[in-house]
Amino acid sequence: MKKLFAVPTENGKLCAHFGHCEKFAIVETEDQKVIKEEFVTPPVHQPGVYPQFLAQQGVSIIISGGMGQKAQQLFTQNNIEVCMGVAAESPSKLVEQYLNGQLKTGNNLCDH
Repeated sequence: MKKLFAVPTENGKLCAHFGHCEKFAIVETEDQKVIKEEFVTPPVHQPGVYPQFLAQQGVSIIISGGMGQKAQQLFTQNNIEVCMGVAAESPSKLVEQYLNGQLKTGNNLCDH
């Protein structure tokens, strides 16, 4: 089964602050393997825009360093699972860790 993951990035690695990312890596998986990775420029950041934008891309899981409570709620409303408190790494590697049950999540790295 195909799944799409989103990872907010800065300089090709996970960006600790979700709302300040340069691009989102959209990572496509099938049968527990990464099959495609592309970087998309998000619309201008405003509250509520990113969850809708990523839902329209078909994303079902977001891997993030941190994000505000409102963003978490909006992702949940858009049926997107939120993995938070993740350390900076390349998007494909983070998705592989998720697929292998090895993704280390932790405290929200965002302070609002």
